[in-house]
Amino acid sequence: MIEIKDISYRYAGGKASVFDHFSLTLKENSIYGLLGKNGTGKSTLLYLISGLLRQKSGSVKVDGMESRDRRPEMLREVFLVPEEHELPPLSLKAYVKMNEPFYPHFSHELLHSCLREFELPADIRLNELSMGQKKKVFMSFALATNTRLLLLDEPTNGLDIPSKSQFRKVVANGMNRDRTIIISTHQVHDVEQLLDHIVVLNNKQVLLNASTADITSKFSFTYRLPTEMGSDVIYAEPNIQGNAVIAPRKAGEAETPLNLELLFNAVNKNLINL
Repeated sequence: MIEIKDISYRYAGGKASVFDHFSLTLKENSIYGLLGKNGTGKSTLLYLISGLLRQKSGSVKVDGMESRDRRPEMLREVFLVPEEHELPPLSLKAYVKMNEPFYPHFSHELLHSCLREFELPADIRLNELSMGQKKKVFMSFALATNTRLLLLDEPTNGLDIPSKSQFRKVVANGMNRDRTIIISTHQVHDVEQLLDHIVVLNNKQVLLNASTADITSKFSFTYRLPTEMGSDVIYAEPNIQGNAVIAPRKAGEAETPLNLELLFNAVNKNLINL
């Protein structure tokens, strides 16, 4: 669905390239977690995929169409939720009426379902909302567009703890077999239950591009006491339970939940490569 080939990109006035001969392929029908340290190009990549930024060389294709061309056939199937956004001083009803014609699969039913999950009324004015409420409304609209590709940049920033739980439920309910969602985030614990594919970027390259099923089939994520540490440990971090540990999954061993923060740190130390 998304094919990025040999791209290079540098912001105007920037001394260093964000991407230099960078390539990545993302398949459809998945919820991707796009992870990386600050400055590794996560947000830039989302903007390149949406066509809001244009690479200096190489190609970015969405369903075979060059994103930089921003053809209507592509734009009606792509929606980007940036980390920061402003909503106009309109009622939600007026905002929807103005924007839904751009998205032929827009669902009022899904919009109202999302608003109910977020405990928000439908008859609201956008300029009277808090930052967190605006994010919930915009997220509800984004899901209701029913685009095949949904790009989310730090979607849980500004949400309180109950709202993060609501966010996970809303996204899970808004996912269908024809949709691909890419979530760029530093808040890995907010989304790790949602993801079925992980991409880790660093130093202008892909360190990891693997499904969560492949990861948990090969590795176990457990806690061990200091006396239980063995030579099979690939990576460990101390915590109040002893040590959080990544180790090879043994034959017949039960699958363990993915610890995304632990995985991210291990990948960045080049201790795991799939």
